[in-house]
Amino acid sequence: MTVDPLQRVFENFKESIDVIQEAMDRIAADIVAAANAMLNALHQDCKILCCGNGGSAADAQHFSAEMINRFETERSGLPALALTTDSSTLTAIANDYGYEEAFAKQVTALGRPKDVLFVITTSGDSGNILRAVRAAQERDMACVALNGRDGGKLTSLLSRDDVNILVPGPSTARIQEVHGIVIHCICDLIDRQLLSQS
Repeated sequence: MTVDPLQRVFENFKESIDVIQEAMDRIAADIVAAANAMLNALHQDCKILCCGNGGSAADAQHFSAEMINRFETERSGLPALALTTDSSTLTAIANDYGYEEAFAKQVTALGRPKDVLFVITTSGDSGNILRAVRAAQERDMACVALNGRDGGKLTSLLSRDDVNILVPGPSTARIQEVHGIVIHCICDLIDRQLLSQS
């Protein structure tokens, strides 16, 4: 069966628009809650640790870059750290303890009470993400999850005070596209709140 490339592009755009539209109505309040949790930490001179695997690792780095440098408005840098960037640390932990501990050991070393752990996953079932959340809970940190599909095991692991932004979608690609918008919404809300108070 031959595929018309132009038609396939239109189908991808249409599917993405449909997923974005459905997600907008379902998760807008959760996005606000996530931004508020992060603002609360920042107001207390605490930081945001973020992590994910694959494309979600790139999203974690994208988020921390927007916080540390700036989003769309000039402001001082905000304390955020992507736990996905230090290859020596990641490979040492994975080699000595297994990949499931790659983020958890960093959370235990770097996380403090009132910090926020921002985990990004399209399935909610990644072992190293689940382990990182447990480590954050042991450190009395708030958790914000940018999640996908049915939320996986992560949904039942989060506490009532945590935020679970659950993006419905037929594929990893579509979920990640919405994740990008969510990240920008959170950055925008943080900037607008901080700048309105300065």
